[in-house]
Amino acid sequence: RSCSFTGFSTVQSRKLAKSLSRSSVRSRMSLKPPKAYNSLQKGALIWDPKPLQVKKIFEALKKGLNEYLEAHQAELDYLSGRHKDTKRNSRLAFYYDLDKQIRSVERHIRKLEFHISKVEELYEAYCIQCRLRDGATNMKQAFSLSPSTKASRESLVELYKNVQECTEDMCFIEGALEVHLGEFHVKMKGLVGFARLCPGDQYEVFVRLGRQKWRLKGKIETDDSQTWDEEEKIFIPNLHEKFEIKVTELRGLATILVGVVTCDSVNFFTTKPQAIIVDITELGTIKLRLEVLW
Repeated sequence: RSCSFTGFSTVQSRKLAKSLSRSSVRSRMSLKPPKAYNSLQKGALIWDPKPLQVKKIFEALKKGLNEYLEAHQAELDYLSGRHKDTKRNSRLAFYYDLDKQIRSVERHIRKLEFHISKVEELYEAYCIQCRLRDGATNMKQAFSLSPSTKASRESLVELYKNVQECTEDMCFIEGALEVHLGEFHVKMKGLVGFARLCPGDQYEVFVRLGRQKWRLKGKIETDDSQTWDEEEKIFIPNLHEKFEIKVTELRGLATILVGVVTCDSVNFFTTKPQAIIVDITELGTIKLRLEVLW
């Protein structure tokens, strides 16, 4: 492999390296600043795009948006059918009210179509930058294995810059894509534990998604019902973080850890509320019931 790059002139190698950075998205898009992840070394900041995770979220997001689009289109078809019937047989006020509903649904459809096209545009740009970065990385590795010449050293410098620029562009696009992920409305549905849950028991549930936190306390009543100090919380989804759920039992001043679980959010991008039942203990003797609406 080292021999194949030794014949490049300085001009050729520079052109080849520079050509990888011509698709910089930051020069064409106004994007949200990327997330910087703390490095463990000397407190430096590093860029850390995750293409596989982004692909998984993108596919789930696009599928969910298309579900909403199909639902609105079905509603529009139904209203349009009624609109034709009522034009002849109903009161004028009812006809105009129906016409207003149709216009509202049509606006929602146009917004969804724009939303889908924007998400597809961002992901396409992301894939281009990912391929450019992979190409620059492979070229950099090949040049590093070739005999050291002035041309190869200059090319390595250019390729290193290209890798950095593509990585930064990928992170900028990830930040822009996160803006289009919507909201998760999480409802507390209670604990399920059969014999493990007794009247008077008190529990604390801690739900975290990245920096977003939800801490709520509940009590098992004498009739086996449950009361919780909060019932719903809105979370803003992101590309990299999973839900982390921690349950502790409160006994006076002491707390006893019941269990900690993580839950991926990729299945929540859908039109229907998702009922979640997670095993808090290893044996599943205590479960937590939540409902997520996107």
